[in-house]
Amino acid sequence: MKRIILAGGSGFLGNALAQQFLQRGDEVLVLTRRPSVRRDGVKEVAWDARSLGNWEQFVDGADAVVNLTGKNINCVFTPENRRLIIESRVNATRAIAEAIQRAATPPRVLIQASAIGFYGDTGDAVCDETSPAGSGFLAEACRAWEAALDPAALPATRCVVLRFGMVLGRDGGALQPLARLTKLCLGGATGDGRQFISWVHLEDLKAVVATALANENWRGPFNVTAPNPVTNAEFMRELRRVFDRPWSPPAPAFAVRLLAPLLGVDASLALEGQRVLPQRLQAAGFEFQFPELRKALQEIARRLKYS
Repeated sequence: MKRIILAGGSGFLGNALAQQFLQRGDEVLVLTRRPSVRRDGVKEVAWDARSLGNWEQFVDGADAVVNLTGKNINCVFTPENRRLIIESRVNATRAIAEAIQRAATPPRVLIQASAIGFYGDTGDAVCDETSPAGSGFLAEACRAWEAALDPAALPATRCVVLRFGMVLGRDGGALQPLARLTKLCLGGATGDGRQFISWVHLEDLKAVVATALANENWRGPFNVTAPNPVTNAEFMRELRRVFDRPWSPPAPAFAVRLLAPLLGVDASLALEGQRVLPQRLQAAGFEFQFPELRKALQEIARRLKYS
């Protein structure tokens, strides 16, 4: 049995990973601001995501730490939200790194979450792990997030940074609101529809994390996206096909900019995109279960329909 620490592990991704670790027979501890008693075998431990405390005793002797902590970006990027998005990620990462430094028996591996927003709004340009950081707020946030981790300061712990794309799953993430709109026959393209969506099925993401924990050769950044990014227009067309809905008119960019704040999200999340390839995953021989969008959406829709 391995002890896996999930920091910020009470959300969509954290819950999915926790269940995967439990099924493998691992001991799973979730660091969260609001711990509760769970019946699934996961132990929740209180932390404030910025400073050391009683939680660090569990890091000492753990096999691995997976850090997913950070304020959700599904909000309007006001100055206050920008500050919270960056600080929540930087402070948590620094606290975890300090706990690992103080551990008598440091974890063998630290999986640090990041996102493909690192590359900025890339248009048609293809990005891989060798591409530089882009411009814009999300790129700034991801740069700060990754810079908060200094692998050289953790010589006994292998550090892997996973830059997640849009995660497609049944129980949360960005797909749910898009699926609801599509079912209401409002599944048209956003703006001109040419912005790219680099996506990954949740099952493939879980497999990437499992491999990153096990493979001693994995270090540094990996793009966690399927090898076939699509434009927004293509993505919405496939959603309409899966849910058997007719063509829908696009949502003009000006309307998105006006309405998005009223819905509590930033328009840039819908109007900007990245065309990202998982070069390092493919070079390492990782095989995607869902490399094509249609099959990924069909699998999720099937489970939605019969669950």
